[in-house]
Amino acid sequence: MTVLPLEEMTEERVLLSDRIRNVLTDEIASGALPAGTALDEQQLADRFSASRTPVREALRQLSVSGLVEMRPRRGVIVTRMTPERIMEMFEAMAEIEALCVRFATYRMTPLERSHLMELHRSSEAMVLAGDIDAYDSFNREFHVGIYRATHNNFLVDQAIGIRLRLNAFRRTQLHQGDRLERSREEHDAVMRAIAQGDGDKAARRMRAHMLNAASALGRYIELHQSRDGTY
Repeated sequence: MTVLPLEEMTEERVLLSDRIRNVLTDEIASGALPAGTALDEQQLADRFSASRTPVREALRQLSVSGLVEMRPRRGVIVTRMTPERIMEMFEAMAEIEALCVRFATYRMTPLERSHLMELHRSSEAMVLAGDIDAYDSFNREFHVGIYRATHNNFLVDQAIGIRLRLNAFRRTQLHQGDRLERSREEHDAVMRAIAQGDGDKAARRMRAHMLNAASALGRYIELHQSRDGTY
């Protein structure tokens, strides 16, 4: 039997936990796993042909996002999140993202700007392929790159903390209509403002980008509510 190096085993486990998390995120968002559903580690491990370790990590990440609740002696339960609560979180995130990109426009180094531009260029192929998983990963890296370019560690910590709560929903909104294409176009508008050195314009465009994402998520939720009455 071939034994994989420890590094490859760890990477494989991480990739599997990400895949499990993504599938469960989509199922919770669509209502296929309604609020109150119990998630059993062993049943999920059997379903995904995995050990319990990547399942446990996927559930931990879902807990950070607020999609599930880990209850002592009662296991893991799908949380009830109201659309109103989700929209409030997006509204707050929009202001933080706007502040971050305004600071970043004036403070980022040429190397940081070049990295963001390269990331943005790479996302075109993901959109053309309709690859939501790849775009979701890119999107996290792109926005965190902007946070770090503020060179304000306190702001970075706050932005990442709120983003962790919204990661699942930011992924879900990419399923709505042509949101993938619109998201990239909005990033492009932000990058043009950054290139112009106009932090206020970049902030306005980033705020609009986040609120557009919230609107797309709202439409997605309404669509699935009308289908099965969940959420």
